[in-house]
Amino acid sequence: MSQTLEERVAKLERTVAELLAKPREPRRDDWRKTIGMFTGDTVMREIDDEALKIREQDRRETRL
Repeated sequence: MSQTLEERVAKLERTVAELLAKPREPRRDDWRKTIGMFTGDTVMREIDDEALKIREQDRRETRL
């Protein structure tokens, strides 16, 4: 069964419309799933270190 591009797009549009018609309320504890997500991640640690340097520089400049 091969579908044309138009048929595939139409099916995707119907699916998206169905999903948008029933908006999902965020669950109360959704944010808790992110806690610890980056523990031990070296790249995230580098990002945190660089962000801290930027914040410290901003603080020094603000005091002048």
